[in-house]
Amino acid sequence: MTVKRLLNKNEEIINKWKLFVKEGILNKQGIRDVIYESWKRSKECGINPFVEEFSVRLEKHELDKRYKQFAPLLDMAKPFMDSLYKLVKDTDFIIRLTDRDGYVLAHIGEEKLINMYSSLGLYDGYNVTEEASGTNAIGIALITGKPIQVLGGEHYIQQHHKLTSSACPIKDKNEQILGVLSITGNYELVHPHTLGMVIAAAEAIEREIKLEERNKELKLTNERFYEITESISEGIIKVDNKGCIVSINRFAKKLLSFKEKDVIGKNFKHILSSDNTASIIRGISNCRKYEEEEIYFKTRTGRKKTCITNVTPIKVDKRLEGVVITFREVKMVHSMINKIVGANAKFTFNDILGNSESIKKAIKLASISAKSNTTILLQGESGTGKEMFAQSIHNESDRRDYPFVFLNCGAIPRELVSSELFGYIEGAFTGAKRGGHPGKFELADGGTIFLDEIGDMPLDAQVSLLRVLEDRKVVRVGGHDVIPIDVRVIAATNKDLSREVEIGNFRSDLFYRINVMTINTPSLRERKDDIRIFIDYFLEKFSKNTGKNIKGISQRFYQGMINYNWPGNVRELQNVMQTVINVAENNTVLTHKNLPRYIRPKEMIDDINFKNELLTLEEVEKNTIVKTIQGLNGNIAAAAKILGIGRSTMYRKMKKYNIEEV
Repeated sequence: MTVKRLLNKNEEIINKWKLFVKEGILNKQGIRDVIYESWKRSKECGINPFVEEFSVRLEKHELDKRYKQFAPLLDMAKPFMDSLYKLVKDTDFIIRLTDRDGYVLAHIGEEKLINMYSSLGLYDGYNVTEEASGTNAIGIALITGKPIQVLGGEHYIQQHHKLTSSACPIKDKNEQILGVLSITGNYELVHPHTLGMVIAAAEAIEREIKLEERNKELKLTNERFYEITESISEGIIKVDNKGCIVSINRFAKKLLSFKEKDVIGKNFKHILSSDNTASIIRGISNCRKYEEEEIYFKTRTGRKKTCITNVTPIKVDKRLEGVVITFREVKMVHSMINKIVGANAKFTFNDILGNSESIKKAIKLASISAKSNTTILLQGESGTGKEMFAQSIHNESDRRDYPFVFLNCGAIPRELVSSELFGYIEGAFTGAKRGGHPGKFELADGGTIFLDEIGDMPLDAQVSLLRVLEDRKVVRVGGHDVIPIDVRVIAATNKDLSREVEIGNFRSDLFYRINVMTINTPSLRERKDDIRIFIDYFLEKFSKNTGKNIKGISQRFYQGMINYNWPGNVRELQNVMQTVINVAENNTVLTHKNLPRYIRPKEMIDDINFKNELLTLEEVEKNTIVKTIQGLNGNIAAAAKILGIGRSTMYRKMKKYNIEEV
């Protein structure tokens, strides 16, 4: 379009503008819809089209606040504004950047040009929305969200008729407007390419903003991932496709006693110590995934650490880029498993009932022993609570947070004792599990192992147990790797081990090894004063379990229980009380009649039989009247005469005893 035609076009628009602002008449012919709608909005807002000075401008402190709020937008846009200005530097154009509220945040232009247009509100801080400045490119772009070029007379305010503006909104990733970039200059210098340049610059700014946001998100994700890997209770090592360690988390460094500088860049073999090292390395090279494999790591001091390990290959476009190795020390895994399956101690010394001197002495000695790390031998008859003592000792010790593992040496087949105690490797014998299996000593690592009925342990297993107690190391059945363990041993027996040593059933060296601290658990015969305590305890326990209301216990019941010898000790007493309460009627008082027959003393049984033969006077009188009437075939008068009472008295007694006439 030639300058002359442009001037004529602009003149036509100005004439229509005059008719609209002065008389409210609008000839839409030749007026773009977007301009027409903007004029209407400007008029409705009460914009003065003839205003000469613009007053909607921020105070300095308010503008500074805007600068701070939109600093990322400003920082991203300024380089592009500078580049754009180089293209229009000598053409009397001003480049502006506004925020999403229409306030000018930055402007670039020749100083003399800016001074020339000083009355038009082009400076920082001025508001150029439609509500403040009427129809203009920036205002329309903010409303429509689209780029636009507004020519001289299309502006609503007369002062702007000498200008042409091109504006394009800048949006974020959610298509929300952040601000507007514009070029403003003399309307005679307008060119369609001007809007194109603004659009290109605005889109470039958008790309940079979105890229910056993605970088921030990626950085945040990396930081979160780092925090997760650093806080997780599991070792994490990343290895590249050449086998070199790229990263290692805090837990792994602590577990293996390495500093980051000791391992970063080193080959993964540097921290492995195992017969399966070669197969693991080959598996990693072949992108093989390992799950829950036992791998032996080597610490900085050369000590071997047995870990349960997962190895996950990292592939990009089907190419191996490296692997991520996660691992936990096997003792931690075993501890977790023990907690899940119930291999933990629940009893404390407070759970051991009794006030007798013998039980108090045993508890005191056990409590003292708990503070040390010595091996303990519990001796006592069956049913005297040896396991309760073992659990209480564990819970009183500094090993309370680690496993308590129980093994009844007398309940395991002879040929399986060693594999149960020390574990086995894969293929050690027919039926061995794939991958092998840890033994009780490994499972108890860090905690306590309770070997009940140790007097029944086979002699060949006693040899292996002695070696473990002396060396604090185990070797799985069929294996060669030595596994260090830290376990406190508590053994228990109801046999006289010194006698078993004499007859050759128990090794003397093992006996002296476990007989460091001996604690005798007293039988119930030795603590008869405690029987009443147990009776009351089990009464409450089993009454609650059965839902029965037992009103009380007679002294003869207590006496019968106390007089019994209790060969099965507390376990037998518990069973008796459970039976008594199950059989007893609800809302009753337990008497000697409720005692099992084998527990009652003979005099109590004879006394019960004797009492069953006695009758009350009323029972005797009733029986006599009935027998007399029956003997006289129902003749009441004759019966009264024989009994020496009157007929009316006879009928009264018959009514009393519910005796019917025959």
